[in-house]
Amino acid sequence: MDIEAYFERIGYKNTRNKLDLETVTEILQHQMRTVPFENLSMHCGEPMDLDLEAIYDLIVRKRRGGWCLQINHLLYWALTTMGFETTMLGGYVYITPVNKYSSKMIHLLVQVTISGKSYIVDAAFGSSYQMWEPLELISGKDQPQMPGIFRLKEKNGAWYLEQIRREQYVPNQEFANSELLEKNKYRKIHFFTLKPRTINDFEHVNTYLQTSQTSVFVSTSLCSLQTLEGVHCLIGFTFTCRKFNYKDNVDLVEFKNLDKEEIEEVLKTVFGISLENQLVPKHGDLSFTI
Repeated sequence: MDIEAYFERIGYKNTRNKLDLETVTEILQHQMRTVPFENLSMHCGEPMDLDLEAIYDLIVRKRRGGWCLQINHLLYWALTTMGFETTMLGGYVYITPVNKYSSKMIHLLVQVTISGKSYIVDAAFGSSYQMWEPLELISGKDQPQMPGIFRLKEKNGAWYLEQIRREQYVPNQEFANSELLEKNKYRKIHFFTLKPRTINDFEHVNTYLQTSQTSVFVSTSLCSLQTLEGVHCLIGFTFTCRKFNYKDNVDLVEFKNLDKEEIEEVLKTVFGISLENQLVPKHGDLSFTI
């Protein structure tokens, strides 16, 4: 695997030698704006593989995306290869419909330590919950970013991530009450511990997420990509564009329902994705919010 090819894939052309917060931030932002958070492979009849070589081939050579177990695994490899002090961590995602955290460790994220300070780096939560900058590992501190205000809270060795969100304006009233819209201003996202993990710790859950009928990834096809102004999402047949803070403390959210031909075009032009096999879009009862 070639780190220079990874840099070319994410469009990163700046320094490779400064192991500082600015460099980590730039790598995070370049990756999240070029590598979609998506599960389209499994809705094309293809497996979501955790092998690092396979992930590199998918994302770097085939210019695809993936889910957190793939995208953040690649990010962990890249930052480690650059010389950063990194630790792979595991998280438990908050499930809004049932008001509780997942019982399984289903989220992979990265801890980076720079000059004695630790930061959480995550390029693969997707939608409007995606951090745009590393979060300092400090409890109770508001950390404002473009997508909203993030806050970490430590309790008994567990770190809980929350987001304070803006209001949202939907011009098309047909979608004003869409189930895809996040209704909560204060949003729990996930919690994690600082126990070091390896990719082998996620093998079982990687299978579960692709096969269980209780997995949202099985019932819903999704693709999400951050932009300079907000985020684009494709959930099933529904395409959404969110512009952060388009008015004071208000996000603009626009919706469009697509047909199959339009989906293929949007994947190519908006997300930079060309699929090898036929996609079967799904939007089941278990769904993401955008």
